[in-house]
Amino acid sequence: MASARIVYASLTGNNEDIAGIIEEAFEDLGVDVTTTEVSQALASDFEDVDICVTATYTYSDVGDGELPDEAVDFYEELQELDLKGKVYGCCGSGDRFYDDFATSVDDFDKAFAKTGATKGAEDVKIDLAPEEDDIKHLEAFTKQLVEKYQALQ
Repeated sequence: MASARIVYASLTGNNEDIAGIIEEAFEDLGVDVTTTEVSQALASDFEDVDICVTATYTYSDVGDGELPDEAVDFYEELQELDLKGKVYGCCGSGDRFYDDFATSVDDFDKAFAKTGATKGAEDVKIDLAPEEDDIKHLEAFTKQLVEKYQALQ
């Protein structure tokens, strides 16, 4: 059985909801999944699973779209890992009002790329809270991650 870990950062609850949707989709696909809030996680936790997922918001009130403060250490540690043989996916919510819409999703994608992990699905960026179409997109994202993992076996 494949295993997955979802690490999320959520200020408003939107990314906690996103993580929950992905968790349920993994369970429906028979994947053993663990979900952890980023302040309670270590990047090295990804070494123990087959599929790695981050769901994060972008802090946009000042500057050019920043990683959440609580995710900075995790992000920096992630880039130092060797995750060859793992599959990853990045998603998160943002607010289209800002020019830097969901740029933390892009930042985590680049961090995972440095680890040697295989990108399993295109990034998913959601405007604010996930709605019905977003849920379907997240379920498809999760299925693609599992299919990519299976193809690598």
